[in-house]
Amino acid sequence: MSQIEDVIKVEGLTKVFNHSLVAVDHINFSVKHGEIFGFLGPNGAGKTTTISMLITVLKPTGGTATVLGNDIAKQSLEVRRSIGVVPQEYTADEDLTGYENILLCADLYGIPRSVSKKRTLELLQLVELTAFKDKRVQTYSGGMRRRLELACGLINRPAVLFLDEPTLGLDVQTRAATWNYVKMLKREFGMTLFLTTHYLEEADALCDRIAIIDHGKIVVIGTPTELKDGLGGDIIKLAIQKEVDITDLISKIEHVKEVKKENDIYIIKSANGEVTAPLIIEALRANGNVVTKLSLTKPTLDEVYLMYTGKSMRDAEESRENVSRQRVAMRRARQ
Repeated sequence: MSQIEDVIKVEGLTKVFNHSLVAVDHINFSVKHGEIFGFLGPNGAGKTTTISMLITVLKPTGGTATVLGNDIAKQSLEVRRSIGVVPQEYTADEDLTGYENILLCADLYGIPRSVSKKRTLELLQLVELTAFKDKRVQTYSGGMRRRLELACGLINRPAVLFLDEPTLGLDVQTRAATWNYVKMLKREFGMTLFLTTHYLEEADALCDRIAIIDHGKIVVIGTPTELKDGLGGDIIKLAIQKEVDITDLISKIEHVKEVKKENDIYIIKSANGEVTAPLIIEALRANGNVVTKLSLTKPTLDEVYLMYTGKSMRDAEESRENVSRQRVAMRRARQ
């Protein structure tokens, strides 16, 4: 499987509900072997619908997609055998133990008990749940449940693992721990991972490449660095004591690419903020100006998203269905 460069290949993939609601709109992308590929966008953007089609749960309205060379519409059984899925919702049976839940998943894949018992113990150790393997899942914390879901998704030793909002509702510490597990799967097993998220910092920390999706359309694809560098540089914001316009003075300083004034604040784009900021201060002082405020920020994915979509994440505009699903996940995560 590792010889296939494009582990996932999508061309014109489309999903329309009720002949009118376009959830995924003619998207194109590919995922290379061994990379962590992220779908970044707000709830309702089409992320979960895309994953549902790729794992053969939903039938596409149009377009094509292959996973490890298998067509998702024509070879769904082959696709399912080669992938693992960690869904957004918690799916483990709360009346069973962690050990029993993983064995159940193995049974569904048709894995013989002679193999699955050993593999289950290995996975429990991998996600650090060995000490709790005989405890009912209803006693697990949110972080433990998420780790159990991860173990269940790995029971068939998939070549590709799909994670739908893997840290939804988790606290900061548990989220960071989940990130470490995801990175470990790539580092130690060479696994290809496809994840969706609406957390900007999660996409930045985990993904080799990111596709920003909005209203069912992919607006840009690139590495986090490429996307941020595409903004054109660092951002310097400053204010001075005098009520004079220093736009022309700043624009002539080395490395300055753009200067804008909003009220009393000058917003300066620079190719190298660390070098440019001292030069600006020196030039202003030489002209009798006193700097009263100065800040330097590196480009962020939030600014990238804003540039390509014209808005920030629209969490407040989620559909009722997504709101309900998120609340359930968050409530369970806090138990």
